[in-house]
Amino acid sequence: MLTLYDFAPSGNGYKVRLVLAQLGRPFRRIEVDLLAGATRTADFLAINPDGRIPVLVLEDGTALAESNAICWYLAEGSPLLPDDPLERAQVLRWMFFEQYSHEPNIAVLRFWHHLPAMTPLQQAQEPERRAKGEAALAVMQTHLVARDWFVGDRPSLADIALYAYTHVAEEGGFDLAGYPAVAAWLARVAALPGHFPITDPIGLDAAAPAAGAH
Repeated sequence: MLTLYDFAPSGNGYKVRLVLAQLGRPFRRIEVDLLAGATRTADFLAINPDGRIPVLVLEDGTALAESNAICWYLAEGSPLLPDDPLERAQVLRWMFFEQYSHEPNIAVLRFWHHLPAMTPLQQAQEPERRAKGEAALAVMQTHLVARDWFVGDRPSLADIALYAYTHVAEEGGFDLAGYPAVAAWLARVAALPGHFPITDPIGLDAAAPAAGAH
């Protein structure tokens, strides 16, 4: 069985859980409390030397890291990846956009806003990250004005990758009321079969303590 090393509040882990749910793939989920330093233990670093979640361990023991790489691997041959080469490239385009322009700003501010207090350096960086996050949302808004989905005429990995942190962007202080096309798209993704909220990760009840977790 597939084993997912995950942290429940993580949007990057949530992407993988959504893909697994969309595809009906059974898996074992192991919670790794990164806030308690569990990703920096020797046992976890033996699984992923980069010390990050999520990590998917395949049936043969191979460990695959990086959320979008995991999602791509899982979705190969499924409706979440188009057959057309250009549309596949467009999916990758939006997945790269998510990791380069979207996640470093929208996800980071969400994380900072959940801390007891931001450090002076975080406070100094917040305006720039907020401006870049708003710019990413504006790009999404423009793209979605005349489209239901990011690529083609059906949901794809591009939608799942961007949904994960966009749907909780308000937790980082972003007001989605100014992006109506984005809000309508979020509702469409939430209506897909197999959807579940980030606060209710599937497999959580069966999760075992992570290797090396405190």
